[in-house]
Amino acid sequence: MQQLLDHARQHGDATVATIERLAALESPSTDKAAVDRCGRELAQRLREAGAVVETISNTARGDHIRARWGGDDRPVLLLGHFDTVWPVGTLEKMPLQRDGGRLRGPGTFDMKAGIAIGIAAMQALRGTSTSHPPVTMIWTTDEEIGSGTSRGLIEEEARRARAVLVLEPALPGGSLKTARKGCGEFEMIVDGIAAHAGLDPGKGASAIHELAAQIAVLERLQDLPRGISVNAGIIEGGSRPNVVADRARAVIDVRAPTREAAAGLEQAFRALGPIRPGTRLTVRGGFERPPLERTPAVAGLFRIAADVAASLGVELGEGSAGGGSDGNFTAALGTPTLDGLGAVGDGAHAAHEFVDLDALPFRVALVAGLIARL
Repeated sequence: MQQLLDHARQHGDATVATIERLAALESPSTDKAAVDRCGRELAQRLREAGAVVETISNTARGDHIRARWGGDDRPVLLLGHFDTVWPVGTLEKMPLQRDGGRLRGPGTFDMKAGIAIGIAAMQALRGTSTSHPPVTMIWTTDEEIGSGTSRGLIEEEARRARAVLVLEPALPGGSLKTARKGCGEFEMIVDGIAAHAGLDPGKGASAIHELAAQIAVLERLQDLPRGISVNAGIIEGGSRPNVVADRARAVIDVRAPTREAAAGLEQAFRALGPIRPGTRLTVRGGFERPPLERTPAVAGLFRIAADVAASLGVELGEGSAGGGSDGNFTAALGTPTLDGLGAVGDGAHAAHEFVDLDALPFRVALVAGLIARL
């Protein structure tokens, strides 16, 4: 383990250079040309690290990338994404810059540093002649917008894997993520009856008033102490102040920590019916990402990681996250999954996004050591 850490320290500048190069190639999820430019650079760096690389063509979004370091045994799967939430041109307002021990810039923390850590971990294993099982990496291009084109690929590889290591950012202080909430979205559409709000209000049925009543019902489904959240994030409806609205719409974000809680929320949404006479209610949607629960398999994988960290003189923590990742999909299949193995820093999706550069060598050695132990 110490040899892996020494290698990571000796090659720290190269790891930082990989982050900077990938971050300089802006790659918003919805801009295929930009994402594919970043993907070509990533593929080249993976080949230089000794991988057999396959670009998986995708017409709707950017092309996904699969890299393999071979062998006949079941592989360890390293997982992450190189799409970001930042549009092309963000670097003009948020330039990449080193600020003491921090690297600032859009996409650095979430999660191009995680990709660089994964590549550096394989270079450390190979550079120190440390034996390890086969490794597969999947880097996707649509995680930030729901993983619609990549979920099948992720689940296919996860079924073959002995374990999944997700290189999303760490929790504050470097703790790993052994639980994540499931994430869902519902659309609620109300149809009412239009009428003049002054002359004939009794002849109308307000879709907006019905929607407000429904949102009050949904508020009672929220149970924050149990980790269940329900948030009406978008509301639309009506045409003019003097018209009883005949249509209204809401989009509701839901989060739940367990499959049981997620199923309960879905059942509650399906059971909703109109409250006010003359209105009609339509509900669509559901949970897109199942919860990543702290199962015995997940806990066992964390214990291995904690043992690797202890051998390097670090006490490793664990925790849960309210947001989801592609690790939610792999954990739901029963494949042992450990998340948050990427960079230490802060500011995902925020203007102050940064990576803690001093923490990078340990994170590289941790991932490399965990692969070797597996």
